[in-house]
Amino acid sequence: MQFVFSDQTLDTERRELCRGSERIAVEPQVFDLLVYLLDNCDRVVSKDDLIEAIWDGRIVSESTLTSRINAARKAIGDTGRDQKLIRTIARKGFRFVGPLRSQQIAHRPQNAARQSEEAVEAPRPVLSPLDKPAIAVLPFTNMSDEPEQEYFSEGISEDIITALSKLRWFYVIARNSSFIYKAKAVHIKEIGEELGVGYVVEGSVRKEGNRVRITAQLNDVATGVHIWSEHYDRSLADVFTVQDEITQAIVAAIEPQLYAAESFRAQRKAPDSMDAWDLVMRALSHYWRVTRQDNMVAQALLEKAISIDPEYGQALGLLAASYMFSAHMGWADMATAIPIAERAALAAIRADSEDPWAHYALASVYLFTRCFEDSLAEFELALRLNPSFSPARGIYGVALTYCGRWEDGDLAARQALRLSPRDPFAAVYCGVVAYAQFVGGNYDEAIRMSREGLRQRNDFVGAHRVLAASAGMTGKMEIAEAAISELRRAQPNISLAWIAKEIPFKLDVDRDRYLEGFRRAGLE
Repeated sequence: MQFVFSDQTLDTERRELCRGSERIAVEPQVFDLLVYLLDNCDRVVSKDDLIEAIWDGRIVSESTLTSRINAARKAIGDTGRDQKLIRTIARKGFRFVGPLRSQQIAHRPQNAARQSEEAVEAPRPVLSPLDKPAIAVLPFTNMSDEPEQEYFSEGISEDIITALSKLRWFYVIARNSSFIYKAKAVHIKEIGEELGVGYVVEGSVRKEGNRVRITAQLNDVATGVHIWSEHYDRSLADVFTVQDEITQAIVAAIEPQLYAAESFRAQRKAPDSMDAWDLVMRALSHYWRVTRQDNMVAQALLEKAISIDPEYGQALGLLAASYMFSAHMGWADMATAIPIAERAALAAIRADSEDPWAHYALASVYLFTRCFEDSLAEFELALRLNPSFSPARGIYGVALTYCGRWEDGDLAARQALRLSPRDPFAAVYCGVVAYAQFVGGNYDEAIRMSREGLRQRNDFVGAHRVLAASAGMTGKMEIAEAAISELRRAQPNISLAWIAKEIPFKLDVDRDRYLEGFRRAGLE
């Protein structure tokens, strides 16, 4: 379908907007909004209509809707002051009011003969073992002369992962699995086989003064072909717009047919201050290292970011998550951590109700305050917002197990391991599986999975706990004594009283059996 108005043509099949012979760049979501307004030009379109059609009914802020309407006006040469083409109807909505005609056009595909020959070939196999196509985003290379800007390049990659992961029609391999290839010369086919992905995104960032050039390319793993590549030169004040452009282009290149059916919904909210963003990116790099000292550094950086931008949702959500993880590991006092984390998590949700980190953090708070149903609901909401969010899926597993649903907890943690096959958090997920198996009475499997977690991170408190209790229950006293010794080193404040007070067991039988395992292992 083509819509023709003034000197412009919008082609829905080619997803192009042209002014005369000039092609106008339009963000995919703005394009969809224009199509909806043009297709409904005979009536006033309400805000609810637009939210249902463009955002699939999800909650969006007034500012987001206004920015998209303004972008649509700009794309077709209109303004909010003139409103010659898109008019705001006070308290009603919006309507396209310009002269308009529509026509059906049959497009002949380019290289039709070649496409006809290819049509008889067997389809290219999808390499991903998951039930949907999968993509990995490699760490973008820092091309600057400043080594301290490494976090900036990683932050760009992480934000692309976050934005892509909010889309529901393909999986995105978690950051910690794809980042193991940093500074390594590995062929994309090998990466595809190791991570089970069909597509790989890679790129570079060159930062000079207040300017940045971001280059990205999308590769087909099976053929090795560069499907798409682009570079963006911007001032740092525009970096968030650049990230959105990259994400939108990648999605459009991978699944154009889905793009026609569903609107692009991964919108990245950013703080007004670049300083705050820099601090959060630095904090993330420490948080992912999963050590007591790194969590303390991350919290200090996040507190500084929040002092600059008190409503920065990502900083607030990450701060809450860090405090609750530290308390769960026994690194911080639970009674002190909970109110700090709860305030931060609720503030993060107020700042951005669609941020999965915020709901993940609040879920952890609810878990350790024994609000079990609320905790599970928040974990599930976080996973709806980002199906590839492995930390939420893994800790959701431990929450389910603390609620007595050990089989569901085991499944969730194993899904986290599958979704992020090479991940520093994998030790945590193994520990969750081990604990689920302990609750299920499968002590030998609990020992095996505890040891797997410790093989990956020999200082992981959770795995030491389950190994000690499981060995105690099976009478393997040599293993139990060694596990207790290592547990005391990793968590000096461990005791039967600490476990009974701080671990959020819903069922008395699960608490009593866990404590019995520790007693048999020699813990007092």
